[in-house]
Amino acid sequence: MKLSRFLPVLTWLPCYNRAFLARDLLAAVIVTVMLIPQSLAYAMLAGLPPQMGLYASILPLVLYAVFGSSRTLSVGPVAITALMAAAALGQLFEPGSADMVGGAILLTAMTGLMLLVMGVCRLGFLANFLSHPVISGFITASGLVIVASQLGPVLGIQAGGQNLYEVAMALVRHRDELHGLTLAIGGGVLLALLAARRYLKPLLTGLGVGSRLADNLARIAPVLAVAVTTAVTWALGLDRAGVAVVGDVPSGLPELVMPAADLSLWRQLAISAVLISIVSFVESVSIAQTQAARRRERIDPDQELVGLGASNLVSGMSGGMPVAGSFSRSAVNVDAGAETPAAGALAALGVALATVFLTPAIALLPVATLAATIIVSVLSLIDLPALVRTWRYSRADFVAMLATISLTLGYSVEAGILAGVGLSIGLFLYRTSRPHSAVVGRVPGTEHFRNVRRHQVETRAHLAMLRVDESLYFANARFLEDRVLELVSSQPELTDIVLVCPAVNLIDASALESLEAINERLEAGGVRFHLSEVKGPVMDRLEGTRFLERLTGHIYLTSYQAWQALGAGSRMAAQEPLTGDVCKNA
Repeated sequence: MKLSRFLPVLTWLPCYNRAFLARDLLAAVIVTVMLIPQSLAYAMLAGLPPQMGLYASILPLVLYAVFGSSRTLSVGPVAITALMAAAALGQLFEPGSADMVGGAILLTAMTGLMLLVMGVCRLGFLANFLSHPVISGFITASGLVIVASQLGPVLGIQAGGQNLYEVAMALVRHRDELHGLTLAIGGGVLLALLAARRYLKPLLTGLGVGSRLADNLARIAPVLAVAVTTAVTWALGLDRAGVAVVGDVPSGLPELVMPAADLSLWRQLAISAVLISIVSFVESVSIAQTQAARRRERIDPDQELVGLGASNLVSGMSGGMPVAGSFSRSAVNVDAGAETPAAGALAALGVALATVFLTPAIALLPVATLAATIIVSVLSLIDLPALVRTWRYSRADFVAMLATISLTLGYSVEAGILAGVGLSIGLFLYRTSRPHSAVVGRVPGTEHFRNVRRHQVETRAHLAMLRVDESLYFANARFLEDRVLELVSSQPELTDIVLVCPAVNLIDASALESLEAINERLEAGGVRFHLSEVKGPVMDRLEGTRFLERLTGHIYLTSYQAWQALGAGSRMAAQEPLTGDVCKNA
């Protein structure tokens, strides 16, 4: 087995050259300029000291460059995981306390360990059980909660809460605390960033700036807002006038720490760590797959678990917060021309230099500026029209999406994602427990068979051909029995039933017992039971079982073959069962 499967860095590092370095370095500079204010803002969103955001943007990026399978995913602090960390830690610790910092370090390390275990066990497929409407609903609701939670810092009001209702009530209760200077800064930055997002790129392109450069300049507008408001605060002494600022940020590189060994705290944080692991993985893989498709590359979900796990583990051990893939930074990384994950490692170097040399300048950065930056960055996460689209297409998915949004907004982010996970699995079990099935008939003059309710087809009174459009397993085994017996009771002339299996990729032990029971009951009623279009892997599992030995009918390679063989309605076998290589290769 190739070592590069476990160390993706070996797939690109041996062929690294100066051209790659030049493009990666340019992308790293642009991403670093974005990452520094975002890392500070998301640490604040999580209720943590700002340096924890910086620390989470150094070693985790290097580890992902070694173990991650995506060449362009930008890893670091993101809004959703910051909000989830705030919800988990806020229930246990006093915001900003040393205990909360220790809890954050442990939560981040636990998240990394869980992702690593999932990656080693190759559990990347579990992400498929979270439906897109549920994830979309959770992200939309989380975005709304984040926006509401940052209105307090923009207004100069101390207001917090675990959900939209609590935040809204806190804002109303403390409305008399509104601070005019803070609102001027926060509101001004907010309007400026919104205007830059909408108008700056067209303005720059109109002035002759290239489209890609104009797009990148528009994306790094928050850095200009940080620089300007920090300079104004320093020049006018606004911090002494009541404007909240970040305060002193320790300079220097992070020191390695060991997470707390308190077992009771591990138990208290376990569920939160699992949920953060799931959300960070699903969000990161979705971003990585989108970027890989643009570049005609592929990613390995299981290796992504390892890469994200290693990044979170080292983030915790270096005093950082949970990390995941960022859509905005990844898009900038691609647009800026990044060729390899070395761009992320170079961005980590840029953040490290900033942590060593630039932290004194951050002390007078207004908190309102960071809050406005967070609001603008998460607005793109909110997709309320998705509710309408989902309602029109699938009522069941709409209910799951609405429930996720409602619980996230009205109770907590943890309740919302737990509901989403449960509803996703529940919908899957419900749909597959009642699979679509259809009695099919022959399209005249062809070898094709279609649903008798949708097409003009030929049928025979003594023969029923039932197509099942789902794999057969414990959840739908009883449904199949009921469907076959219902068919027999509605057609007294039946002598033969063919189970058409083109969509059956699996028959588990419960379904096999159901097939045996169906065979016995049909035999008691004088009806033979046949199968057609059985796939090779399914046939391999059936061979040597009692079912094939006791089957009253035959297994046909195609439905047309069954139609021809059973055309006369005779109770004598029309041909020998198809076995051996013919069925194995079906």
